[in-house]
Amino acid sequence: MQNQEIIKIIENLKGRRGYEEKKASKLGFTSLYAYFEDKILKEKQTFENQKKELEETKSDTKLENKEKKSCGCC
Repeated sequence: MQNQEIIKIIENLKGRRGYEEKKASKLGFTSLYAYFEDKILKEKQTFENQKKELEETKSDTKLENKEKKSCGCC
């Protein structure tokens, strides 16, 4: 089953279609569909990784703030 999001992206390429096809073939993809499928998958993974890093950073800063406090009133 094909992803409708990818099909819409391919349909809306218009003048960039030739460029994207050359780029996909240069990177070793058999079709434009496979290229965009991989591209979207990588974007989702990157977004998830950034989200995890942000959560880790927030938890680390909370721990640092607790450690810096020298008295119980702050």
